[in-house]
Amino acid sequence: MSLAAEAFVSQIAAAEPWPENAALYQPLKDDQILLSDCASSLAVQTYLRMCRLPIRVSYRANAEYMSPSGKVPFIHVGNQVVSELGPIVQFTKAKGHSLSDGLDEVQRAEMKAYMELVNNMLLTAELYIQWCDENTVAEITRPRYSSPYSWPLNHILAYQKQWEVRRKMNAIGWAGKGLAQVYEDVSQCCQALSQRLGIQPYFFNKQPTELDALVFGHLFTILTTQLTNNELSEKIKNYGNLLSFCRRIEQSFFEEHDGDSGTGSSSRFSKSPSLI
Repeated sequence: MSLAAEAFVSQIAAAEPWPENAALYQPLKDDQILLSDCASSLAVQTYLRMCRLPIRVSYRANAEYMSPSGKVPFIHVGNQVVSELGPIVQFTKAKGHSLSDGLDEVQRAEMKAYMELVNNMLLTAELYIQWCDENTVAEITRPRYSSPYSWPLNHILAYQKQWEVRRKMNAIGWAGKGLAQVYEDVSQCCQALSQRLGIQPYFFNKQPTELDALVFGHLFTILTTQLTNNELSEKIKNYGNLLSFCRRIEQSFFEEHDGDSGTGSSSRFSKSPSLI
């Protein structure tokens, strides 16, 4: 987002308080949403819960096409529509809700570097597996992505999306990678995150930041999503402190809050259902 755009968003956002009817839009949960979109949506939900901002999740088959950036999730708050975690963080900050105000400049720079690592490695790996691994494309990606649409639109949209992702992979140098290298990249990313987290409850000690929301969104979704094999989730399971981190955030920001309304459940790690 440009400096001018950030200034405009900040000015508009600051003018109105956070409404009770704010909504977050994402693809259909049971039949359509894919791993990468589910992870990004969960990261935004987690961030907003960490900020104690109420949000209602709305599932739409055309959420991707409703988004101003063409990416999900996006939020509808008052008269504003904002998509993706970074701009949403800036939007909430303009309204006086921030998780990283307590960090100094060095810590903020470090936080942004780790967020870039997650997006460049975990998110890219998710997209690669979804659209470049033929088994996953045939068994999961195409059937789910095209499920809301009738023939021939279902085939056309799936083909366009696959072409778009594969063009991106070629541009960033991932097109020539095999699955083994992608899994190794994920493992290295998890190792870096594990070392930074250490024995702390969150990446910057006792209080969560947007980095914690982003990491949880991706790790938790990978751990609880059924793919054609378990290799991706197994890379995360090698790091006990990352598993404990995911359990801690789930219990602190999802189970306890949902339990207040009688909708709480036992840990998803014990029964491992698919979030998508």
